[in-house]
Amino acid sequence: MYLKGRPITMFMPKDQVDGYSLEARADLPCNKLKLDWVYGYRGRDCRSNLYLLPTGETVYFIASVVVLFNVDEQLQRHYTGHTDDIKCLAVHPDKITIATGQVAGTSSDGKQLAPHVRVWDSVSLNTLHVLGAGFFDRALVCLAFSKSNGGNTLCVVDDSNDHVLSVWDWQREDRLAEVKCSNESVFAADFHPTDSNIVVTCGKSHLYFWTLEKGMLVKKQGLFEKQEKPKFVLCVTFAENGDTITGDSSGNILVWGKGTNRISHVIQGAHEGSIFALCMLRNGTLVSGGKDRRLISWDSSYQQIQTVEVPELFGPIRTVAEGRGETMIIGTTKNFVLQGSLDGEFNSITQGHTDELWGLAVHPWKPHFLTCGYDRQVCLWDSSSHQLIWSKSMEDAAQSADFHPSGAVVAIGTQTGRWLVLDTDTKDLVTVHTDGNEQLSVMRYGPDGNFLAIGSHDNYIYIYAVAENGRKYSRVGKCSGHSSFITHVDWSVDSQYLVSNSGDYEILYWIPSVCKQVVSVETTRDIDWTTHTCTLGFQVFGLWPDGSDGTDINAVCRSNDKSLLVTGDDFGKVHLFAYPCSQFRAPSHVYGGHSSHVTNVTFLYNDSYLVSIGGKDMSVMQWRIV
Repeated sequence: MYLKGRPITMFMPKDQVDGYSLEARADLPCNKLKLDWVYGYRGRDCRSNLYLLPTGETVYFIASVVVLFNVDEQLQRHYTGHTDDIKCLAVHPDKITIATGQVAGTSSDGKQLAPHVRVWDSVSLNTLHVLGAGFFDRALVCLAFSKSNGGNTLCVVDDSNDHVLSVWDWQREDRLAEVKCSNESVFAADFHPTDSNIVVTCGKSHLYFWTLEKGMLVKKQGLFEKQEKPKFVLCVTFAENGDTITGDSSGNILVWGKGTNRISHVIQGAHEGSIFALCMLRNGTLVSGGKDRRLISWDSSYQQIQTVEVPELFGPIRTVAEGRGETMIIGTTKNFVLQGSLDGEFNSITQGHTDELWGLAVHPWKPHFLTCGYDRQVCLWDSSSHQLIWSKSMEDAAQSADFHPSGAVVAIGTQTGRWLVLDTDTKDLVTVHTDGNEQLSVMRYGPDGNFLAIGSHDNYIYIYAVAENGRKYSRVGKCSGHSSFITHVDWSVDSQYLVSNSGDYEILYWIPSVCKQVVSVETTRDIDWTTHTCTLGFQVFGLWPDGSDGTDINAVCRSNDKSLLVTGDDFGKVHLFAYPCSQFRAPSHVYGGHSSHVTNVTFLYNDSYLVSIGGKDMSVMQWRIV
């Protein structure tokens, strides 16, 4: 087969030579995948994206999935109508209809996917309307339903240079008005609670009051007068009497008299630094949340009632929503969703990574898996309870990971050539070593637990002898022969051989105990491999699509019962093939959900679930095999 015009020679096992036909068609796998759980939340760079529905479900998004999470019953449902990153979310006054907006994307055949708004039913998860494909530019940044006219209109701000504000009759899919809002960032847009012809927008150095008159949006600027003008107006809500309330980057809360564009009241220095969120509770109490990690409640005459500080671990408060009874739900910039009250403490109900994600490893005999990435966090998860077991901060960005076959320790490879071994139970550091000074793209223990192979971006595979159940390491040497960086490594069942792939699509074989390359085809063609993570090889070449450039499949994993093969690609898709996959262009079931390149995929030890991680979308998705 050829990748980028390079021939890749693969030898079939002897026992397949007689029965093999190049023309035969491969079948689809008998199994399918169903999205079971999504780990993570997008709070780092999105706002107002967290609400409690009357069903008891908390709704938020990450990647291209909207998650409806019932915390009490520990159940998740997922709306998967989007094809790329979701950036904003609004809940209709009926508390059932939801609107979400996505960015422009690219499909695997290179076509542009237009940014659009989807309006959907949160009970049935059916899509009701799709708005604005072909009208919006780049992405959608703000969404809000009107409150007084039965929620019939929807206001939307896109991410074009002019940040166009448009108002829609969403049921008729009809655009009522549009206007250039600002050539600077816009952070929030919302309808006035009692007058659905008034929309308020705020952003970098602006606060505008818009009135919808005869198909036109007419603008009045908020006048700051004696009040020093803030660099950013970050959030907006409304008082029961119709006043507009804003929070800004100077830490001030400003109240704007109903129907005017003038300030009627100021809470100077309500927070230290930016106020990211304002939430008006059912009982008329105002709650503000800020960069200072404080949550403060204010009475109707803007006197402070209570204040609580969220621990530093969780990060600044990005968005605040009212929960049941006295509870509040908070989203933070470190991608935590917290639940708690102003009286007590906040507990995390969802958490995730905050930077690109590459490392994924599964425990050899428990339903646990480990993720790590460029946020320097290593996280161990329990796939059955969907809970984080532990997380640990590291000094370097992590790239790869693998459990020792005993399960007692896990090895983490970083971007600096340093690698470390952690105790799986206590997360204590067992040992640290350095090989080269480039990223370690793969860590792989031999199945007998006596060797560790480390594939580096410096074109070498470093081999270590392992003793004392993964607690003692001595370097054997390095396998030298690849002319490009190492991408994938697999061990033979008897731990005697190693196969490796590299960035220039080479397949090489090794005897790791002496770090020697094996060139004899007779020796290598019939070797039984304990894992199949190499993207190149006779058993898997059918997974490559037409016209592939060799870099768009990032990860491959064979199921433990050897019947399925899963891949993660550059287009946010997880593909499920039947194994072996040795007919050209084998058919597959294709699953979306990730909105960035899927950097790693792996089956759990008993094939009960599959886990995939999305690079820049920072999400971890768990799929049930059905």
